Amino acid sequence: ICIGRNYIEHTKELKNELPDKPVVFLKPQTALLKDNKPFYLPDWTSDMHYETEIVLKVSKQGKYIQVQFAGNYFDEVTVGIDFTARDLQNQQKAKGLPWEIAKAFDNSAVIGEFRKANKTGGINFSMKLNGVEVQKGNTNDMIFSFEKIIAYASQFFTLQQGDLIYTGTPAGVGPVKIGDRLEGFLEGEKVFEFEVK
Repeated sequence: ICIGRNYIEHTKELKNELPDKPVVFLKPQTALLKDNKPFYLPDWTSDMHYETEIVLKVSKQGKYIQVQFAGNYFDEVTVGIDFTARDLQNQQKAKGLPWEIAKAFDNSAVIGEFRKANKTGGINFSMKLNGVEVQKGNTNDMIFSFEKIIAYASQFFTLQQGDLIYTGTPAGVGPVKIGDRLEGFLEGEKVFEFEVK
């Protein structure tokens, strides 16, 4: 389960309206890219963007979860990437069509190593492209908190143990090319590193 437009600065950089409810889309299990395996750039896009995000792992099944109890439904987090074929997404949006083909394709959901979740304060995360930090964020800057995302999504989808929730990206998204190396950090600790091929 993925949340779009959840950081004000990123929403502005893509010239989107600020949402009054979480923007939800889905990726299938075939989208997951694990264990630092390389990301192979598809030939059907010329504008593939990284979007670095905190990812929650759902720890127990729930439906219609209340916000005040939502913190009980996750205990691990990591950093991931929601790869987006920006050219394809813009074409679909211009026609008023769904844009899953730009977001939910094979290997579009990079996932790092999970760590115990800090539920008391904001979580710092960042991503380096070829050794240069290009994105950094803190979950205190999210429009919708983890708890609000879980409560909202669980109205529509039964959350199951092991489900992953990508919680949105801060400003600084950009394109990748063959040969790029991407590294993701959770509170300064590297949780993924892979190459674009």
